[in-house]
Amino acid sequence: MILELISDMTRSVGLPALKRAAGVVTRVLPIPQPTLLVGPGASARLGRAISDFGHRKVLLVTDGVITQLGLMKTLTDALAIGGTAFVAFDQITPDAPIPLIEKGIRLLRKERCDAIVAFGGGSVIDAAKAIGLAVANHKHPRELVGYFRGRHGPVPIYAVPTTAGTGSEVTVAAVISDPEHGTKLVIADTRIVPSMAALDPCLTTGLPRPITAATGMDALTHAIEAYIGHWGTDLTDRLALAAVAMIYEHLPVAFSNGQDLVAREAMALASTYAGMAFTRANVGNVHAIAHQLGGRYHTPHGLANAIMLPLVLRFCAPDCAAKLAALALRVNLGSRGEPAAELARRFVDSVEEMNRSLGIPRHLDALREEDVPTLAEAACWEADTNYPVPRRMSQQDCEQLLRQALPQQREHKTAARKRSAAVKAVPRKARPGRLASAG
Repeated sequence: MILELISDMTRSVGLPALKRAAGVVTRVLPIPQPTLLVGPGASARLGRAISDFGHRKVLLVTDGVITQLGLMKTLTDALAIGGTAFVAFDQITPDAPIPLIEKGIRLLRKERCDAIVAFGGGSVIDAAKAIGLAVANHKHPRELVGYFRGRHGPVPIYAVPTTAGTGSEVTVAAVISDPEHGTKLVIADTRIVPSMAALDPCLTTGLPRPITAATGMDALTHAIEAYIGHWGTDLTDRLALAAVAMIYEHLPVAFSNGQDLVAREAMALASTYAGMAFTRANVGNVHAIAHQLGGRYHTPHGLANAIMLPLVLRFCAPDCAAKLAALALRVNLGSRGEPAAELARRFVDSVEEMNRSLGIPRHLDALREEDVPTLAEAACWEADTNYPVPRRMSQQDCEQLLRQALPQQREHKTAARKRSAAVKAVPRKARPGRLASAG
């Protein structure tokens, strides 16, 4: 309730002091950490553990692709051997839309399940969190948006992430989407953190390269924003630094050789470390913008983060050069004694190069110039009222960052229109002869 009050007051008066107060709260707020089962076969071990806990019936929340690929078989076999009944809800799609969450709510109530297993990517895990909290409090998901909107915690939630990026298996947040209004919504409650999570690298070996790249850059964004923001602690800094170093070492390997279990396991752990860091230290401007792109265009969250990350870091660098320099040193991009500004520049360049090597585009094809002001306004509002950013974005700043991500062809047309408008504003007599004759 304290965080909710601080958030409401910040929205009302926008005082930086209130963000500092929120940062103090996050340092002492009890946040549970799930028991982690790590390594090949971890999903089967989780199934055996769930059966040992004596649940009557488990709701498996997942998506259709996972069902088709049979990825849940080791877990469901373990549940069956242990005598635990289960029912699958495999309709979740990207962004965890509210209408599908409502279906899951109805199924959990109908089947009277006393536990939930989220088996999938971030959208699946977030949907499972929302389903569990909504049922426990007899509330619609929209009524749970914000901090601690429910009186009761959900039934036990267990997680098996099948991507290495979101870190949702260890976070207090569930990001869902409202297709009716084209927005993304955040439910935050410490009681929705899963009780146990299985990090099984065998489940990620079949991920396509673009998904490996985007989810890996999502984890990198979590770690960097947790580190450069103002709410970090010694623990979150250690977790974030470890995650960044692990991603720099292992993401290129996982991308080039998806069957490398060492790299896949390291990426799963790096994603979890980054999740532990940002669930307390929070995120920043990159996420504020990416959420708007996801809500408006259904851009995959990891891709939106990846595109915006180097742009936002360059913008923030003057105000967090020392921390960016520390990141550069952590990934061996320089040596102590070099100027912080140079090390910071080198680190941002390396993020840009990482994107290029992973095939991440520099521009977002869906982005429209006419949408930029509205997107920027929403992103600034989200950042101002929620995130301990190292540098505050003005409306103009955010618009400029978004325009750097416009598709190149459209970007050139926009520049041409501006030049044309400038020419028309010059009195005809003042124009150069060739330009006037060309008109």
